[in-house]
Amino acid sequence: MSSLALRKSAPAAGTTPGTAQGPPLRRRIALVPTLTLLLGALYCLLPVAWVVIAATKSGRELFSTFTFLPGTGFTQNLKDLNAYRDGLYWTWMGNSALYAGLGALLSTAVSALSGYALAVYRFRGRETVFNVLMAGVLMPPVILAIPQYLLLAEADLTDSYASVLLPLILSPYGVYLARIYASAAVPGDVVEAGRMDGASEWRIFVRIALPMMVPGLVTVFLFQFVAVWNNFLLPYIMLSDDEKFPITLGLFTLLEQGANTPALYTLVITGATLAVLPLIALFLVIQRFWSLDLLSGAVKS
Repeated sequence: MSSLALRKSAPAAGTTPGTAQGPPLRRRIALVPTLTLLLGALYCLLPVAWVVIAATKSGRELFSTFTFLPGTGFTQNLKDLNAYRDGLYWTWMGNSALYAGLGALLSTAVSALSGYALAVYRFRGRETVFNVLMAGVLMPPVILAIPQYLLLAEADLTDSYASVLLPLILSPYGVYLARIYASAAVPGDVVEAGRMDGASEWRIFVRIALPMMVPGLVTVFLFQFVAVWNNFLLPYIMLSDDEKFPITLGLFTLLEQGANTPALYTLVITGATLAVLPLIALFLVIQRFWSLDLLSGAVKS
């Protein structure tokens, strides 16, 4: 009996007594995705760190000091950026806020209506319309830029704020997200109950469906805002007046001038650093609207 107990308690050959064999292996395997995510985060954040640190350097320090060593010229860079052509940089920032804010708001409204209609209503050609929209998701923007320019040129709208805003209102990807979210978040029974109570289709959408769709629409708004804020190709084709440039196109013109005037490089880097701040602020402000309780809005209404 005692020999049997000794055989059961004896550790396996080549192992340390008193240690479990399964959990360490699982922990080592679990480290792989963690390390992968850390490497991905490092890859994404390293350029941001470079821009932020470079914005603190003067023109002389930018090309003569260690890359990740902070400089002493951030305050002067801000003054120079503010003084460039009587504050043209802030005009570009205001234009970007207009294009991104109004464009994302209109696009989210259109996406909400379209996605809800495609998710709730049954009509002939519904899937055809949705498939066409999906083809628009796969279409590279560079293919659409020239036709959009020609259409707006025929309407005499080029080099205007509308020439940048109008093509951004319809977002195929936003409609796709809104339809998927409406299908999951808006129960058909709730819509039918509203109809039985005598509510109009518009009232059902505004008072019942829209509160349920808010978390998804916030995501659509955020994606569209970031896409418009970072948009370069469409303003580059449509606009010629630099007073109407967004921040991306404005910084590009500064960068081109920097080839002949290296002192402008510090303005470009400082301007790029400041241009990231509105996106960070927007994310921090609207993240509270994401909710796991998809039906809370309907219950409260």
